[in-house]
Amino acid sequence: MKILALSFFIVSLWLADARTVSWDDLKDVKFTRKFIKEEDMYFLFPTFGEKVKKLNGTELQIKGYMIPVDPEDKVYVLSARPMASCFFCGGSGPETIIQLNLKTRKKFRTDEIWTVKGKFRLNADNLDECNYVLDGCEAVIRH
Repeated sequence: MKILALSFFIVSLWLADARTVSWDDLKDVKFTRKFIKEEDMYFLFPTFGEKVKKLNGTELQIKGYMIPVDPEDKVYVLSARPMASCFFCGGSGPETIIQLNLKTRKKFRTDEIWTVKGKFRLNADNLDECNYVLDGCEAVIRH
């Protein structure tokens, strides 16, 4: 019992240096559709609001659903909603997912609920990444 309590205390201290945010905190963004000739298709480009801009470069944590993008390479996004209603499948907006650049490769199952921690980065123009990215990311609590 003491080991469990000590483990919980250590995890609590480790998480304390990261700001906890909710998906509502990430809604301060507007999107504009632009046609990219080289790709021959339209993309949504963000204009980030001040609330989201203040998070850029900070260590944060957020709770969401794991969605595999490429499970072979262990590429995942965290979603505000389960797979059936996430950005890719269910018509939610791009502000409801965060690309996870994991510090250590790990395998997750679809729709597992995790709290993750990492350095938050905004991406407005790299089409190979999501608009929200967590670099050096670690999955810290499975719910």
